[in-house]
Amino acid sequence: MISALLDRCLLVRPRWLPLVLLVPVLYGLGWLIASALIPLGIPNSSVSLIGTLLSFSLFLVVMPHWVQRRWQRKQCWIALGILPSRNQAWKVPVVALWRGLCLAVGLLGILVIPILLSGWGTWRGDWTLTTAMNALSLCLGVGIAEEIIFRAWLWTELQHLTSRFGAVVGQALVFSVVHTRFNLGVMPMLGLLTGLFLLGMTLAIQRNHDQGSLWGCVGMHGGLVGGWFLLTQGLLDLSEAPAFLVGYPTAQPNPLSGLIAITALGLLLIWQWPSVQRISQPERLGS
Repeated sequence: MISALLDRCLLVRPRWLPLVLLVPVLYGLGWLIASALIPLGIPNSSVSLIGTLLSFSLFLVVMPHWVQRRWQRKQCWIALGILPSRNQAWKVPVVALWRGLCLAVGLLGILVIPILLSGWGTWRGDWTLTTAMNALSLCLGVGIAEEIIFRAWLWTELQHLTSRFGAVVGQALVFSVVHTRFNLGVMPMLGLLTGLFLLGMTLAIQRNHDQGSLWGCVGMHGGLVGGWFLLTQGLLDLSEAPAFLVGYPTAQPNPLSGLIAITALGLLLIWQWPSVQRISQPERLGS
């Protein structure tokens, strides 16, 4: 019965309706389940985090059926780029992950080195094992979860609704809007929207470079998030750095809203641009 009901929901028309409703519905279910756990001793402050984890877990449970019914594919985790296809060696995701991590380190270096050389920031070198483990958790958690949602699921769905190029741009737009903080002021908000959009574009192109494997995107995205957390939680002091360069807000800057990161991502996108026209559908890359 549940399977039949899910089938009817996935195949409802117009085709874009299940795409629009899936994440809000799953998020609502996750929040309801987490709220129901409060009488069992779960603190109110943890409801949001637990609800998010439950929502993503439900998303993963739904994905095999979604991929089979909506994309006509039997191998869900191959279609999403998590597992290599039968035509790929296992070294493909390993190399992709390593390449993505190297890109993240390079981008963070481009951001940090000018700040240190200019004297706007100082190297403190303070870190703890707890901080390092939190950075690793962010790297893997954020990298895997968000790349499955944006560069695997959303990108493939948009390709069924629009063109290949439209899907690349569309997933980057959604990625930037979802992550933007609209209380920063006009210019900081526009800077963050721009930086997030450029990152979304480069991540989509990165998946194409990696033969459909999602692990390069995971390495780059997760490496940026975890690496920046590690840098700002003791390794660097950025209190004197101009916000328009390093990012807003001043207290906890997001580097993607700063001029250095936007310039670096823009140059990376220009270098990648010739491959945009050659991007194939993610599910075909992994077949």
